[in-house]
Amino acid sequence: MVHEIDESFLALPLRALADAALARARALGAEHADFRFERIRSASWRLRDAKPAGSSDVTDAGYAVRVVHGGAWGFASGVDLTMDAAAKVAGRAVEMAKLSAKVIEAAGSDERVELADEPVHGERTWVSSYEVDPFDVPDAEKTALLADWSRRLLAAEGVSHADASLLTVRENKFYADTAGTVTTQQRVRLHPELTAVSVADSGDFDSMRTLAPPAGRGWEYTTGTGWDWDAELARIPELLAEKMRAPGVEAGTYDLVVDPSNLWLTIHESIGHATELDRALGYEAAYAGTSFATLDKLGTLRYGSPVMNVTGDRTAEHGLATIGYDDEGVEAQSWDLVKDGILVGYQLDRRIAKLTGLGRSNGCAYADSPSHVPVQRMANVSLRPDPDGPDTEELISRVERGIYVVGDRSWSIDMQRHNFQFTGQRFFRIENGRLAGQLRDVAYQATTTDFWGSMEAVGGPRTYVLGGAFNCGKAQPGQVASVSHGCPSALFRGVNILNTAQEAGR
Repeated sequence: MVHEIDESFLALPLRALADAALARARALGAEHADFRFERIRSASWRLRDAKPAGSSDVTDAGYAVRVVHGGAWGFASGVDLTMDAAAKVAGRAVEMAKLSAKVIEAAGSDERVELADEPVHGERTWVSSYEVDPFDVPDAEKTALLADWSRRLLAAEGVSHADASLLTVRENKFYADTAGTVTTQQRVRLHPELTAVSVADSGDFDSMRTLAPPAGRGWEYTTGTGWDWDAELARIPELLAEKMRAPGVEAGTYDLVVDPSNLWLTIHESIGHATELDRALGYEAAYAGTSFATLDKLGTLRYGSPVMNVTGDRTAEHGLATIGYDDEGVEAQSWDLVKDGILVGYQLDRRIAKLTGLGRSNGCAYADSPSHVPVQRMANVSLRPDPDGPDTEELISRVERGIYVVGDRSWSIDMQRHNFQFTGQRFFRIENGRLAGQLRDVAYQATTTDFWGSMEAVGGPRTYVLGGAFNCGKAQPGQVASVSHGCPSALFRGVNILNTAQEAGR
């Protein structure tokens, strides 16, 4: 179903505000200027044991002007919807650029802000792929669905509590720049989630969460399009009961079959962040560190085994980072980051692309609010399946002694995205090619290149799932972006396994 941009957004004086701001920036001598109007509506609902525990519905709206003046950045934002106010915001942005230029000069730097060329796209409109806008669904219907799902879990033997939540976002953006690109976009995304908790008479407890990822879909996602909620809710109580009885893992070296519901997060932390070029260059360091995958290693670093092929993608249908155009007017693209195990690309915005001589930006500029400046943000970074690859069962059949890892949980990674540890929701012992019951207290630990280098096989397209998160953080002041990571099931040989209960007791 093709949707139109929300009429109430189009009714705003978007073009007039942009014209006033850009004209003022030009008159003040800006080499480049762009105007961005955003309206982001975010709503959430939370239930505890099928009873409402909280809700919110917040709209963030306003506009921003960003300029390059005298080789320096300038930025300012506002909310007053008059032409005079927009022009004044542009003036403040130019003043900020002048101040920045003085600071740069005083620091003894001769680095100038220049942007990589981008074709002028004229006037374009883009809407994400969904069927039913969740904001068109009555709140009572949303709460009723979460309550019904919760009651199904609570009715099962061994389930002591059930938590349910739903996050929904509709994001509208209008962009115009002095080159002549004008874009109007609308994105919808949502994340339903349920967690069952079991508390034994002994006081022992554990939980199990749904595996359904957040998605760039509409309300239809909750009613069976893209995920079988009935089947998952029916399985969770039995799986949780088995988990409560399961023994702790014996620490050691194991072969792993990792399900997409877990592997997406390892991709996010060890590949997605590591291939952000601003991080690899050291421009991003304060929030979550830099990257071992430095620019001098482009084309030579063996990131993983030859079956490892990873793309950055702003075009994947239903991807959380999927767009038509980024916040610098760059058209969405798909490109290689790792090819046959070798690092061959990075994620770029226009400034970093020009600075490093890597050509055109691949559309990775994003701001999460009209009051924030666009920064380089992650695309949908995905591990590609083998077109003729096996299913998950066949991958498991190749393992004599190992563990099948399902679902994400906690994680830890160092400040260069190199040494990490991940846990999960469910762990199944593999013996002689078959699943042989669950384990508890499992974490796998490795360095990034050792882990991906141990990947012997990736599954076929039928095992491919687009996972992801709403809450990827970066920058200071901090910004949050949503991003998806697709991957198939994959087989890894000889991975170090820790017993987290024993580690915690040291």
